[in-house]
Amino acid sequence: MSDSGVTRVDLHVKILDDDVVTRAKARGIDVLVYAPHFTHVSTIRERAARHTDDDLLVVPAREYFTGPWNDRRHVLAIDPADPLPDFIGFGDTMAEIDRMDAAVLAPHPEFLTLSMSGADVRTYRDVVDAVEVYNPKHWPWHNRRAREIAAEVDLPTFASSYAHLPGTVGEVWVEYDEPIASAEDLVDLLRRGVQPRKLRRDGATHALKCRAEFCHLGWENTWEKFERVVLNGTEPTNPSHPDYDGEFAERSAY
Repeated sequence: MSDSGVTRVDLHVKILDDDVVTRAKARGIDVLVYAPHFTHVSTIRERAARHTDDDLLVVPAREYFTGPWNDRRHVLAIDPADPLPDFIGFGDTMAEIDRMDAAVLAPHPEFLTLSMSGADVRTYRDVVDAVEVYNPKHWPWHNRRAREIAAEVDLPTFASSYAHLPGTVGEVWVEYDEPIASAEDLVDLLRRGVQPRKLRRDGATHALKCRAEFCHLGWENTWEKFERVVLNGTEPTNPSHPDYDGEFAERSAY
C-alpha cells in the first residue's frame, strides 16, 4: 500500500521474473496477479510466493481455457484453492470455481474467439465478480463492447495490463482505498463487489505497447502453440495429465 493509503493492483499478468518484479515496483504497483497460461496452480503458487516481498504481493491466479478449440471461453479465477485443468466444459469449470469460493473475473469479454460472451456473463452473473473493460490487447471497439456487457449485468469493472510482454507490466492498474496484505484480502474485495478506480498510462508509448501486445497473439497462436502441443507433450493443465489422477478425464472437451 502506498503512503497515500491507496493500493495499486495489476489484476492480470502472464509473466513473472526478477525483471517483471523490478518493473512493477518502479511503476508503483503494490499487488500483481499472476496467471500464466498452461501452468499448474501449484507451480503458480510457488512462483508467486518466491517473488513476494515487503514491497510487492504476488497473488496466484488461473485463467482457464474451457471447452473445445472451436468454442473456447476464458475465465480468470483469483487464488483458486484446488487444481483444476483446462479443456473441460465451460459449465463444469464455472461450477468448480464457484465451489472453491475463488474470485471470478470475466477477462476480455467477446474478444476474438477467446472469451465469455455477454450471454455467458448474464448466465453466470451470480458467479462472476467483475468484468474487464480495458486491457492493452483490446482495440477501442473491444473496450466499448466490454463496457456495454458490464452495464447490462450491473457488475463491477476492472482493467489490467494483461501483460504477456515485460514492458506492459504496470501500464494499466486499478486502485483500492483499502490495504491488501494477502491473496485473501484481494479475493474479499472482489467478492464484496468493491468498485476500484481504473487507471492507465497514455500517449504514443502506451499505444505502441498496446499494438505490440496485440501482435503477440500471432506468436502465441503459431510457434508457441506448436511448441506447447507438439514438442512439449501433455500440458500441465491438460485433464489427462497425471497430476489430476484421472479426476477430470471423463469431462475433457477433447
